[in-house]
Amino acid sequence: MRIGMALNYSGGFKETVAELADYEKAGLDIVFVAEAYSFDAVSQMGYIAARTERLEIASGILPIYSRTPTLLAMTAAGLDFVSDGRFTLGLGASGPQVIEGFHGVPYTAPLGRTREVIEICRQVWRRERLVHEGKHYTLPLPPDQGTGLGKALKLINHPVRPRIPIVIAAIGPKNVELAAELAEGWEPIFYVPEKAADVWGRSLAAGKEKRDPELGELDVIAQASLAVGDDVAGLLEFGRPMAALYIGGMGAKGRNFYNDLARRYGYEKEAERIQDLYLEGKKDEAAALVPGELLESMSLIGSEGFVRDRVQAMKESGVTTLNVAPLGRTHEERVRLIELIKDIVG
Repeated sequence: MRIGMALNYSGGFKETVAELADYEKAGLDIVFVAEAYSFDAVSQMGYIAARTERLEIASGILPIYSRTPTLLAMTAAGLDFVSDGRFTLGLGASGPQVIEGFHGVPYTAPLGRTREVIEICRQVWRRERLVHEGKHYTLPLPPDQGTGLGKALKLINHPVRPRIPIVIAAIGPKNVELAAELAEGWEPIFYVPEKAADVWGRSLAAGKEKRDPELGELDVIAQASLAVGDDVAGLLEFGRPMAALYIGGMGAKGRNFYNDLARRYGYEKEAERIQDLYLEGKKDEAAALVPGELLESMSLIGSEGFVRDRVQAMKESGVTTLNVAPLGRTHEERVRLIELIKDIVG
């Protein structure tokens, strides 16, 4: 089981990256860099590549709508080049509020577009002359849609690797099935190991039936806050605002994937009320209704024995990469948490 961590630079980006060297020494395997509607992730990952030596670097995630498929492939190849083969391309559909609101692009056919993006990326990395005739992307552009001067080109450079790992962030049934079929890795959110099989088992099985054996086993990446001790239970409360944001505010009424997931976990009434309150602007009241059971079951916050049991549950459910958020008051405490979780999973 690998240990990952999402980059959090609330204290300053350069300061955080300087501290990554300590996490790297402590055993951290991979760092994920988010891209929402803040600074782009690509420039940050290039900087991280220059300041680290062993640490793998992943986008977590790059939306499929805000770049052309070819640019995604070029970007991944470039990041893999500057990191000496340490890059993983994390992809996701994001959501209509961000894609249509911030990028001005129609949020259409996320499944079909994801499939074609992956096909095009791998074609680019193999340095094939790029010819793709899909439902959503046609390369070169047909003469009746442009000047007619488009040519089938191949990547000038030779990529470090002809197949860069792809991770898909997905929680919907069809998206998860697609990830299990086509990607090297799958990254869900709000992962509860005891409920994973009931919620996603059928989708994973359907995808794996169509999976190319050359892709290897599916890397399952689960996220969890991490704090170890006999007096850390109160830290669970820090998860309430984010859970409420996603369950209540990441989408419109009837079009919120995270709200749907909470319902599938069995929290139908709570999910509905959290969303109603959040959309009314009552964020604190919404956060107060996030079930404590949910916060605890998707965390690694508790005694060392509790954390060991939760890690074992993660392993038994199929998790192969544990993406933790170490909750320590100081950098030194957070480094020790990475050392401890590395020892526990080992």
